[in-house]
Amino acid sequence: MSELARSMPDHRPVQSVPEASSIWRNRTFRTVFASYSLSLLGNTFHSIALNLWVLQMTGSAKLMSLVLITHLVISMLFGSIAGTVADRVNRRRLMVATDLFRFIIVGGIALCMALPEIPFFLILLLTAIVALAGAFRGPAFQASLIEIVGKNGVSQAVAAISVSDNLIRIAGFAAGGTAVAMFGGVFAVAIDASTFLLSGMLLLFAGRFPYAAPDRQDKVKTSFRTDFIEGFRVVWNNRFVRGAVMLLPLVMFFFLSTFMLIQVMAVQVWQASPIIFGLLEACIPLGYVIGSIIIMKFDKRMRHRGKLALISIALMGPLFVAISLLQSAAAALPLIGLVGILFSFSTTILFILLRVAVDPSLQGRVFGLLGTLTSIAPPVGLAVFSALSDHYGPAIIMTYSGIAMLVAGLAAYIGLRSMREYS
Repeated sequence: MSELARSMPDHRPVQSVPEASSIWRNRTFRTVFASYSLSLLGNTFHSIALNLWVLQMTGSAKLMSLVLITHLVISMLFGSIAGTVADRVNRRRLMVATDLFRFIIVGGIALCMALPEIPFFLILLLTAIVALAGAFRGPAFQASLIEIVGKNGVSQAVAAISVSDNLIRIAGFAAGGTAVAMFGGVFAVAIDASTFLLSGMLLLFAGRFPYAAPDRQDKVKTSFRTDFIEGFRVVWNNRFVRGAVMLLPLVMFFFLSTFMLIQVMAVQVWQASPIIFGLLEACIPLGYVIGSIIIMKFDKRMRHRGKLALISIALMGPLFVAISLLQSAAAALPLIGLVGILFSFSTTILFILLRVAVDPSLQGRVFGLLGTLTSIAPPVGLAVFSALSDHYGPAIIMTYSGIAMLVAGLAAYIGLRSMREYS
């Protein structure tokens, strides 16, 4: 069977297990969802706690940036490798192993932070190991979602995960900063380690995923190199998958970079008060949550989801242009919230359609590659847009960014027929 054929939708369930009408009736999903939320909380908590501790102890923004760069480099280098591994092994066991491993290593980081005269290089090395474990957990979780809820439950599950993403990231950053301020960095990182332990225990409690394919004992054994290359072939040979994998990083590139320009405008042009600035920061995640809830609520009634995703991408462009022309931050708040909803429609729907379009046995490689690309695009966009903003001003760059996003959305709508016709 060719790689292209294997990547096309297969509407037969992996096992003849009856699918529940709601994902929340699925005990395995509830348990894995709680595990994912705890793991994500640990990631955000760890990031802010460690960064604040480094800044407090050294006073060096350069050393703090090394922690962020370490995570970025690990994601770039190992995303596709981790995705291939996730397709070759039991994904649940891989997630359990990475959670327990991170519990041990993050605990080691807390110990190093407590000891005097520990070189920063050692903490950075342990941070890289934690990031590496997280790089393997990501595609394993993304690929296993269809094994947990089946194809009929994917839309609700992805939307629920999107809601959790935004709420947990906000809570994680706030909790991490508060913990460091009240108890110090060592205690905060130690608490962070416990979230990975609890996440792993919940995965053990979840049991076998109901829609998981049988073990590969009776299948032809292939080399790691063959499987690794096959992942790239699947993406390249399937028009829909290739379009989604190229489009999602592009959306991240423009969206996150343009939102940074909105923040710059709020300070430099609109001179927003702290309260208004806080509301502005909250509009995007709030809009994303609202969009995800709408997708989850009306999943069964939504038709032409591919068209909806592409139209949402195109509409964000004119909204960014409109925001760049406004004279106050308060007037921009509803438009920014609407951008958040459209961003949710575009990205969440594309993630849903990818899970339906790609064979479950190949999803680790596809999401591993996608994770690599989406980790590269935002930093590049932020660097380019911030430099242009300093030279020309944020409003004019936001206008051109909005126009470029509109053009990209229209080009995708016209050129990606396979995505446009996907319902």
